[in-house]
Amino acid sequence: MACPHAQTPEGAREIEDTVRTDFSNTMSYGSYLDLGRLLSAQHPVSVPEHHDEMLFIIQHQTSELWLKLMLHELVESRRLMDSDEIGKSLKCLARVKHIQKTLTEQWAVLATLTPREYAQFRGSLGSSSGFQSYQYRAVEFILGNKHEGMLKVFESDPDAHQLLSKLLHEPTVYDSFLRALARSGYAVPEAILERDVSQPWVFQEALVPIYKDIYESDDTTWSLYQACEDLVDLEDNFQAWRFRHMRVVQRTIGFKKGTGGSSGVDFLKRALDLTFFPELFAVRTEIGK
Repeated sequence: MACPHAQTPEGAREIEDTVRTDFSNTMSYGSYLDLGRLLSAQHPVSVPEHHDEMLFIIQHQTSELWLKLMLHELVESRRLMDSDEIGKSLKCLARVKHIQKTLTEQWAVLATLTPREYAQFRGSLGSSSGFQSYQYRAVEFILGNKHEGMLKVFESDPDAHQLLSKLLHEPTVYDSFLRALARSGYAVPEAILERDVSQPWVFQEALVPIYKDIYESDDTTWSLYQACEDLVDLEDNFQAWRFRHMRVVQRTIGFKKGTGGSSGVDFLKRALDLTFFPELFAVRTEIGK
């Protein structure tokens, strides 16, 4: 309760009597969010500490929190597709799309870091690199860009290695969608439904006429049509994030090698050739023929 004798200064908003101010025996905002731990997790390592390293740390920590939520939603979306609850599954994908846009917009903050500013503390990062983000890799795995060789990067982190190994051998969101299509009566080839899900997705020509039917038929269930469009949105957003990442790296370090040992910008450019749902783009050429 507010102190009854407290006076409201002129020009200030009065604190209502019902506003709680004593949290000695109840949960507060800070305790619920564990802010003590969260806000003390930024540890610049440059010596002397460089002012802009805090930006670099918070940018990446915030991204990891969004990636955690994205993975949480994609796992649930897959589960709902497996239960033929397509509408609810699409609600999860809608949230993922908003997260993706937020992540892409965040690059604008990091882009305020000039090449000289970054160069002054970049050496302190050692061999650490965003390439080692296991949550980013987990999101790529559940969307279909699987690579068993990536597990080696995480052998020193048992929890990360276990998560990625699990996702490597589980169906992707796309696999679950195709199985839902098959249960809805679409002739998805058995070989696709029974594929080795630990392998990266490759283009399947046999799916194109199925998608053509979904897009052109007046009898298509709206949720299935919407699912196709949501997956296209998701891939577009992912590519926008990859492109923005590459451009921010280029404007900050040029064509230097990455701290994790990659070729840097050239390595990031090659990621733009990766695709999750190629048939949903290929069908565009066929629609209306």
